[in-house]
Amino acid sequence: MFDFSIVTDWINNLLGGFMPSWLVTVIECIGIGIGLLLVYALLALFYIYYERKLCAAFQCRLGPNRVGPLGLLQSFADMFKILIKELISLEKTDKFLFALAPYLVIIASMLAFAVLPWGKGLQIIDFNIGIFFLIAVSSIGVLGILLAGWSSNNKFTLIGAMRSGAQMVSYELSIGLSVLTMVAFAGTMSITGIVEAQNNLWFIFSGHIPAIIAFVIYMIAGTAETNRGPFDLPEAESELTAGYHTEYSGIHFGFFYLAEYLNLFIVSGVASLLFFGGWMPFHVPGWDGFNHVMDYIPGVVWFIGKAFALSFIIIWFKWTFPRLRIDQLLSLEWKYLLPINLVNLVLMVLVIVSGFHF
Repeated sequence: MFDFSIVTDWINNLLGGFMPSWLVTVIECIGIGIGLLLVYALLALFYIYYERKLCAAFQCRLGPNRVGPLGLLQSFADMFKILIKELISLEKTDKFLFALAPYLVIIASMLAFAVLPWGKGLQIIDFNIGIFFLIAVSSIGVLGILLAGWSSNNKFTLIGAMRSGAQMVSYELSIGLSVLTMVAFAGTMSITGIVEAQNNLWFIFSGHIPAIIAFVIYMIAGTAETNRGPFDLPEAESELTAGYHTEYSGIHFGFFYLAEYLNLFIVSGVASLLFFGGWMPFHVPGWDGFNHVMDYIPGVVWFIGKAFALSFIIIWFKWTFPRLRIDQLLSLEWKYLLPINLVNLVLMVLVIVSGFHF
C-alpha cells in the first residue's frame, strides 16, 4: 500500500530548502485550499450526473444525453448557468442572515469533507479525535438551514427549515450512536487508526451482528441527515415549493445544491471508513495469495469505489420508497432507531469485553 506521506514530506522539504518556514506554511495552506475546492466542485458535479443517470435507469429513461458525449457535460452546463444567474435581493428579509446561511451550509460540508482520508497519508489533517471533529463540524449545517428558512420571511421556507431542524437534530443521535459503536470496537477516535485496525478484516465482518446493525441504522439515519428521499420533507416540492431555499437564486442556491450532493459523498465516505476499511483492500485471513493481489489496487480506488457503491444504495432509497410524513419520520427515529442503537451499543461492549470477535 503506497504511503502518500512520502510525497507530501518531499514537497515540504523541497519548499523548506529555500523558503522560510512561515512562507512554506502559507503556500501549503493555499495549495491545499485550492485542491480542496477543486475536488469538492468536481465531485459534486459528478454526483449530480451520477444520480441523474441512476434515476433515469430506475425509471426506464435515458437521463442527460445531449450536452457532451453521454451527457457528461450537462452538469458543467448547469454550473455555468447558475454562476451567471442574478442574485435576487428580496424585500422584508434579514439581508445579513439571508446571505450568511448558504455559506454556513457550504463551510460545514467542506470542513467535514476535508478530514476524510482518501489513502494512506492522503488527508489534510489527522489527529486523535478525528471522528469527534467530523461529527462536530457536520452539525453546523443545520444552523445555516434554520437561518435560511427564518431570514427569508416566507412561510414555506420557515416550515421547511423547522422540518429540517427537527429531522437533522433527531437523526444526528442515531448517526452519533452508530459511530460510537464502531469507535468502541476500534478503541480509538483517530480516523486513520480506525482504518488501519481493519487491515486484516473489515469491521462489517469482524464486528459480528452489532456492526451490521450499526451499519443499517447509520445508512438510514445518514439518508435522513442529508434530507434525501424518502426523508426529503424539508424540500418537499409538492408541498413547500423548494423548502428552506425557495427564495435563493444564483450561486447562493448553488451552494445549497452542492452541499446536498457532497453530504451524500461524506455520509458514504464515513460509512466506508467505519465499516468497510476505507482505503484498506479486501483481505481474507489465511488467503495470502488473494490478499497480495488485492494490495495491487491503489487505496484511493478502494475508498472512492466503496463510497460510490454506498452512495448508490442511498440514491436507490430515494427512487424506490415514497416520502414519509413528518410524524412517521420522527417516530422511526425516537421509537425504533434510537432504542435499537442504545441496545446495540451495549451489545457491542459485551462483544468487546468477552472477546467474541475476529
